[in-house]
Formats: sequence, structure tokens, C-alpha cells
Amino acid sequence: MKVIGFNASPRKNGNTAWVINKILENVHEKGIEIQSWNFSDLNIKPCQGCLGCHKDGGHGCVINDDMQKLYRELESTEVLILGTPVYMGQMTAQAKTFIDRLFAQISPRFSPYYKEKKNKVKLILVFTQGNPDPCKFQVYFEYLKQMFQLLEFDVKEIIVVTGTRTEAANEQKELQKKLENMDLFTVRRDQI
Repeated sequence: MKVIGFNASPRKNGNTAWVINKILENVHEKGIEIQSWNFSDLNIKPCQGCLGCHKDGGHGCVINDDMQKLYRELESTEVLILGTPVYMGQMTAQAKTFIDRLFAQISPRFSPYYKEKKNKVKLILVFTQGNPDPCKFQVYFEYLKQMFQLLEFDVKEIIVVTGTRTEAANEQKELQKKLENMDLFTVRRDQI
């Protein structure tokens, strides 16, 4: 088993990074291979919508940037932890860029480019927000869950870390307990 954490925050040492790294630490202690990526360390350009990735048998994305490394890693991963702070009521531009670039590898059943995949990637979504109300952006989180399910990710859990404007994630004791007790093998489907 391999678990990849992807921090789509522009802050590589912020709350989102801390949550992802805490999950990865606990996974690594169980002997599972982990890998961590920060968007801010990578050169990832936006999708150009050229469809070059799916034309003539689909040879992958034609943009030669750091996303090529991530494509190779994602082919062999079982679990992706995707984290983003909530800016302006939604994911960061960095998270959206990453997700858009996944188009080169994704061909869900409704796509004219559909190809059966052997490995359905499990997905844990991590959101951090300054607002203390965990339901404030619930409609948006539910929308993203459904979008990822439509793209044939197996959404296992959505973690919403609130109140980071007044208390950093690493200072929230209940959050630390939850993350320490999280088991990626038996993660339940949270209904948000």
C-alpha cells in the first residue's frame, strides 16, 4: 500500500500541511509507504483544454511540467490525501489546478474516452478554515465529494478543521486525537 499526501495550500508549513503530515506520520508508523507533495514546491501549469491527453489512444498530458512526476506516483498509489484551505468559500486555486490536471488520467464512465481502471484510488479530503462553524461550507464540501465520486474516486472521509484563525491546527487537542486514531484501512464514509 502507498499513501500520497498532496498539500494544495500556498503555505507549505501551514495548517493544511500540518494535518496532512500528521496523517502521513501515523500511516508511516504502521509500515506503509508514504509520499508528500507541496504545490508550492512544484511547477504545475493549468490545463490547456487541448484534449491531447485523450487523442489518438491517450498518451497522457502534453504539458511537460512537474505534474508528470505526480502522474507516475498516482498510478501506484492506493490512497490520496488531498488538502486545501478554504479561501473565498472554496478550494484554493492551487487545488483546482491540480484537480483539472487530473483530467489527463481520468476517464470516468460518462467520458467518451472511458477506460476501465484497475485501481480505484481512495480519497481523503482535508479542508482547513478560519471560520469556527463546521457547517459553514457544508454544501460546497458535499458538492466536491459528489464530483470526486463522479470522477470515480472512492471518497472515504472528509476532514474539516475549523477555527484556524484563532487556534492553529497543531494546537487543537481533539483534532490531534482524531488524526492519531484514524485508520486508513477502516475509514468510514462520513456523511457531511
